[in-house]
Formats: sequence, C-alpha cells, structure tokens
Amino acid sequence: MSLNISVTQTKLLENKVNAVIFFVEQDFDFKKFHDLAKENCPHLEILMRDKKFVGKSGSVFVASVVANINHSYLVFVGLGKKNKKNIFNFESYRRSLGSLIRTLPQFNIKSIALELPEADLFGFDIEYVAKNTAIIINMANYVFDQLITDKTRISKLESDADIKIVVNRDIDKIKKAVDDGIVISNAVNQARTWVDLPANLLSPTDLANYAQKISIDHGLKCTIFSESEIIKMGMGGLAAVTKGSEEECKFVILEYKTEKTAPTICFVGKGITFDSGGLSIKPSGSMETMKEDMSGSAAVISAMSALAKLKPKVNIVAITPITENMPSGSATRPGDIITFYNGKTAEVKNTDAEGRLILADALSYAVKHYKPDFMIDLATLTGACAYALGPFFSGLFSEHDEFAVKVEEAAHLSGDYVWRLPLTDDYKIAVKSEVADLSNDSNRRYMAGGTTAACFLQNFVGEVPWVHLDIAGTAFNVPDISYYRNHSGTGAGVRLLVELAMNWK
Repeated sequence: MSLNISVTQTKLLENKVNAVIFFVEQDFDFKKFHDLAKENCPHLEILMRDKKFVGKSGSVFVASVVANINHSYLVFVGLGKKNKKNIFNFESYRRSLGSLIRTLPQFNIKSIALELPEADLFGFDIEYVAKNTAIIINMANYVFDQLITDKTRISKLESDADIKIVVNRDIDKIKKAVDDGIVISNAVNQARTWVDLPANLLSPTDLANYAQKISIDHGLKCTIFSESEIIKMGMGGLAAVTKGSEEECKFVILEYKTEKTAPTICFVGKGITFDSGGLSIKPSGSMETMKEDMSGSAAVISAMSALAKLKPKVNIVAITPITENMPSGSATRPGDIITFYNGKTAEVKNTDAEGRLILADALSYAVKHYKPDFMIDLATLTGACAYALGPFFSGLFSEHDEFAVKVEEAAHLSGDYVWRLPLTDDYKIAVKSEVADLSNDSNRRYMAGGTTAACFLQNFVGEVPWVHLDIAGTAFNVPDISYYRNHSGTGAGVRLLVELAMNWK
C-alpha cells in the first residue's frame, strides 16, 4: 500500500509535521542554517561536528528541536559531491531518499515535509525529479512482512504516514508527476510482493489469477491458456518443464490497446514459480531462493497494471509462461528432445536450463499471433550473467542496435540499469545439437553462458527487433541500495518497461 504522499505550496517550516527535511551538499557551508539552528536547535552545528556529519551521499542526521509547535525534528540528508558536470548524480539522490525513509521509523517519525530539490541540480526537469521522488519514497518503505506475526521486528513507516512534498511553482505538473510516481512504485512493490511470496503461497495458477484480476480492475484484455490447451497447441518447451510438477502450468496474455496505427511492443516474462532444477537438481543452498525465478513474469504483469493507468501511446502485449520446474517420475529427462511452438527442436541436456525452454514458446507465439514491431523479454535466466555483472546491472543482449539504445535510455532514466553484453555469430554454434536443431545446454568451450542463452532465444524471435534482459543478478537480494531490502525482491524491470512505453518515440 502506498504512503500518503502529497504536494503542497505551504512553506517548508510552516508545515505541521514531525520532521522537516533538508538536502545538503557534501562539505556544505553551515552558515545558511544559522537562523534555523538559532530558533530550533542552538547546538546543531556542534552536534553535526560530533557525529561527523558532512553531507556524504546517503548519510542522514536527525536533530531534536528544542521548541517549535510545527515540528519535533530537523533531518539533514547528504547528497554527496557534484560531478564534473557540476550536477549531482541522480542515483545518489535516489539512495539518499531511501536512507531517509529507512531512518524515520527509528525516531518514530510519522510525518515529514521535504522541499523538492531544484531540477537543475540533477540535469533533469522538475517533473522527472518529482516523479522519481515519489517512486523511491514508496519503494524504500516496502517490507515483505505479511507472514511475520511479531510486528515489533518490522521497521517501516505505517501506510498512513504523511509525506508532504513542498514546491513553489508548477504545482499542477508536479502533482501529476507525483501521482504517476505513486502508480509506478505501487506496481514495483506489487511485483516485489509476488517475488517474495514462497512457492507454497504462489502457484502458477495463483499468479495467473493475479494477472486476470489486474485485467478486470484496469480494463485489459486477458487470455489464459490451461495446461491441456498448451499441450494441444504444441508448446513443447512449456509442457516439458511442467511434466515434473503436480501444479498446472499457465500461459497468460495481457493486452493494452491505444490506437491501431501505433506500434506494438511485446513484453515477455519468465515465470518459474519455483525452480528445483528438475532432474538436473540444484544443490540445496542454490534452491533456497528459487521462488524468485518468476521475477520476469512479475515484472511484465505489474508493468501492465501501471501502464493501464498511465495510458502510453503504444499498443502493448504482455506474455508470460508460468510453471514450476520439479523432479519426479514423470519429469523431463536429460537427453529428451522436444518440439517448440514454431516447430524447432531442442535436446534437453540440462533440465536446470528450463527458462529458455518456456520463453521459446512464448516468443514464438508472440511473433506468430501479434507480429509485434518490437519485443523485449525479461528473465532470471543465467547465473553466468549474474557473475559477469553482479547485482547492479541487468544484462542486455541484442543485435538490433536502435532498439537496444531505446532500452538503454529507458534503463538510465528509470534507474533499472542495464549493461550490454555481446551477442554475435561467434557464439551461435554453442547452442547447436548433434541430434536436434538446438541444445539447451551450450557447449562449454564457448563459455559466456549469458550470451549463449540469448543465442538460444534468438531462434524464436524471427525478424522482430528484440532485446533480451537477463535479470538473474538484479531481481533479488541486491545489497547496498537503500530503497531495496536484503533477501527480498527488487521489482527489476518494472520501472524500465514503464519508462520505455511512456516515452516511446
């Protein structure tokens, strides 16, 4: 649930709140706060010096007010130093906001007023700053706590906490931007909740039902194929992965339409609600967090819930195959050969390389039935990509430079950062099989597991401009970013997809 974030033109110190917030540059001149300190906290400069607060990025200093009927605390948040272009890094601002929101519950602060920083400090317009301020405030307060009975363990603001954003101009534009930010952050947090739910509480049917509810609530067209229909249609990849599970697989399609003449973008998300590895079973330690293997699915469904409200000028089709990957007497075996929706065949050498099998059917279906102008898939696909890039960048793979640049721009603006990795002919031989068209486990001589997985998927996109995002490292348990939580989902990709659609040109 979103916090109560509002926009006001009431002067900062005149707001009746628990705390007022000040953003400061590293090594700031305290002189501009002399009058404030004199009226509210005479020893403020000494206290800051004792705590060695100088405004480093992400640092937060809280001081009690001696006597003021409007507020009890003064809170200072460091933005760090400006870069060579004489502007602050916007990601530093995001993380400083996150640190602020994480600090407030420690002082039982339930209402704040903060002055929206000037946009030229960051090199963006004021609407962008306002939108992202709302996004990060809401994201930073997310905690997956619904299964914890001892609420004293939880450190977050209550949903009725009052966040006032103070502005002195363009109030209507800023209100719209803040409202948009709330919509986007709610979608991100919705995706995080699904990722954080354990597999016993989020089956493929459960996730499909959530998608259907979103379609009803937001006026989207929804199609859900059952397991029998999936088998009948010839989706051999999805059917093969499902064979070991007692849970039914689902194939979910959500459609948003604007104008017939507008381009159509297809979002495809991997939806493995639990990945044991199948018969090529994972070590137990590697299996503990495999509830998050449906992060791609969560991202595309949640992005659609936001876009249905924001109404971009592009048509969007979101497709997600959803299943479990489990071992059993009926599970697909290493060495089995399967046939996909587009007729291509693959030798299954490793049942733990299952994500590419279900995505192959989804990509093929999208190409045949929707003929999209552009297509992007998101998947927690390879540990190789996670090791290559770590937890801060998703891997981007594409041979369509113009579309790849659009995605990179959306990533930069949204904060869902990507890093492009190679996808060239040199690697494509790695996924060929001696007994079928393809092998789902690439030849180890070529290494580069993130790239060879993308090479496999490329066999199912035809001529459609396509980008593959490997979010294996960024979807769960990202450290050192204040607006995420340890051992929790991040909603990776939601902000990027929304930004891509809303700024399409």
